[in-house]
Amino acid sequence: MELFYHPLSRYSQKVLLGLYEKQANFFPRVVELRDPVQRAEFAQIYPPCKLPLLKTSDGLLLPESSIIIEYLDRQVRGGTRLLPDMPSVNLRVRLWDRLIDNDLNNQLFVLEQLLNESQQDELKIRQLRNRLWLTLQELDNQLADNHWLVGDGFTLADCALVPCLDTLFDLLTPFELDNLCRYRQQANIRGAWELVTDEITLAQAEETAGVRNIP
Repeated sequence: MELFYHPLSRYSQKVLLGLYEKQANFFPRVVELRDPVQRAEFAQIYPPCKLPLLKTSDGLLLPESSIIIEYLDRQVRGGTRLLPDMPSVNLRVRLWDRLIDNDLNNQLFVLEQLLNESQQDELKIRQLRNRLWLTLQELDNQLADNHWLVGDGFTLADCALVPCLDTLFDLLTPFELDNLCRYRQQANIRGAWELVTDEITLAQAEETAGVRNIP
């Protein structure tokens, strides 16, 4: 398998986390879409030019982070089971995955864009912060009775949430949400996330040194 991704993309981090949890063998293909040469080369493989993208051993191209992780969970026998067999638990995992992607990760991206504008729209920023805060409170309530997001086992839902945590704590500082803080601490020492963090740190160092211009 080949994974086309960027280590500073949260959706790429989500898939990397799933791959490491599954202990899957894959070839990493870092793609910088702002580089016209790399973008043109990637477009020859996948014209929509969206990351992450998994190319399977039989040549199937799989976009979308949740679909990639579902494929991995079905095809790779080892590692963590990310989508439980029990239908009711599986449904909750899928629900939280979608809520996190749509109500947290995507909204975080919008907030980052607003904060980077030269003339900030304070009303939009405040409204968005309030919506994100409601989602964080919902997550904190969910974690009151769960070790991971949906029960005792690490799942697809956690693959979605963990890459959002550092940005959430930087921008919203929800340190009074005890359950979410506990969850962040245990996520930070999980082996699979430590591997992802190593890639993030390296990419950030290269960006700071001006090696690459990362979006």
